[in-house]
Amino acid sequence: MNNTALDLARLTAMDSAQASRLLHRVREATLAGRRPPIAPRPVIDASWQRMFRLGLDPDRDTSSVLLQRDELEERRRTTLIGEMMRTLSAGLSGIADASMQIMVVTDEHGRVLWREGNLSVLRRANGICLEEGAAWAESSTGTNAVGTALAVRRAVQVHSAEHYLHTLHNWTCAAAPVHDPRDQRLLGIVDVSGPASSFHPATLALVGSVAQLAEAEMRERHLRSIERLRSVAAPILCRVGGRAIAVDMYGWTAAVTGMVPVDRLALPKSFRAGQMWLPSLGMCAVEPLPGGWLLRVEDDPATEPGSSRVVLDLSRPRRWTVAVSGAAGSWTQELSPRHAELLWVLARHPAGRTAAELAEDVFGDRTRTVTVRAELSRIRRNLAGVLAHRPYRFSEEVEVDLITPPDPAALLPHSTAPAVLSSRRGPASG
Repeated sequence: MNNTALDLARLTAMDSAQASRLLHRVREATLAGRRPPIAPRPVIDASWQRMFRLGLDPDRDTSSVLLQRDELEERRRTTLIGEMMRTLSAGLSGIADASMQIMVVTDEHGRVLWREGNLSVLRRANGICLEEGAAWAESSTGTNAVGTALAVRRAVQVHSAEHYLHTLHNWTCAAAPVHDPRDQRLLGIVDVSGPASSFHPATLALVGSVAQLAEAEMRERHLRSIERLRSVAAPILCRVGGRAIAVDMYGWTAAVTGMVPVDRLALPKSFRAGQMWLPSLGMCAVEPLPGGWLLRVEDDPATEPGSSRVVLDLSRPRRWTVAVSGAAGSWTQELSPRHAELLWVLARHPAGRTAAELAEDVFGDRTRTVTVRAELSRIRRNLAGVLAHRPYRFSEEVEVDLITPPDPAALLPHSTAPAVLSSRRGPASG
């Protein structure tokens, strides 16, 4: 058998026993440090490598300390994903029941908040601690669809011996993250799990589609709130002289006057009424509105910052930030995985990178310049004062500090970008 990578279609083409035997051989060889008969899927191999680094025992069980009932109820009340339970349940619960599976919904930490589905499978799930209040992050339960989807921030299917813990080899699961469309914050995970015999590759697409449906419902609610804010802000902006913009609490634009409209402004977490400096606008007078803020841009050149300092902090596993500080104040923004990759590359190349070079760095494909330019355009909406282009680079007058994890292998663990993969194998930087 050659050493090409496994894929779900290939597993589907095999009978259940044959697929199970192959996956067990792949896992046993990989965990023993031998060359497997066929390479594991990249997402599984990357997760196994994380488990090696954690020192997780593959023979441990899946038990965890459950949340107390009052804490479980508090998390259910306060999480936004709870508002989507009707949509998630309508899309998956009945199908899971009919196919001898269960639907599981977790918070952003991988704690199970709800589960529904086939009664016999629910009872069986108790035996692996797949129950309300249990922890299913990778650090607790190894490679599994919930934990691995949390780690890589995308939909994942894990089948049989692809699970890192031996206890889970009789199970199959598919999970997808649910994000808040207003700020892309991870809200939690929706998962369908069942006995390994219930495996089907279409489950992954189904779970991903239902997660997207929930996000679309939240997006529609957000648009209605923007319309309400616009109805309040429009008469006010008619009386404002100069440049001004009304945004909601997440920075999304409701109305604008005297300036080119943008979809969204990145607002610092400490945003408040008074004078605030934003890299994209300069000094602003900020006033509260029902459901948002009115920003009046102060066009006095004396308020604009001189030289700036940028701190790109990639040291934490799933929270990456860029902080900008100057004479007029400071500002911090959380980064998406893709924007973290691009800014990391630019911090490593002070002379700059062309769109083609960045496409090679991030995608391994120099032709994907359109995608790169689109992403950099989004980044420059908030960092135009410190990020230049032609080529893309941090401005010469900007001091850039790059903070990376002490262990190079922990750099941007979600990333499959060639530049990042290469750096993980080399000495630490930053």
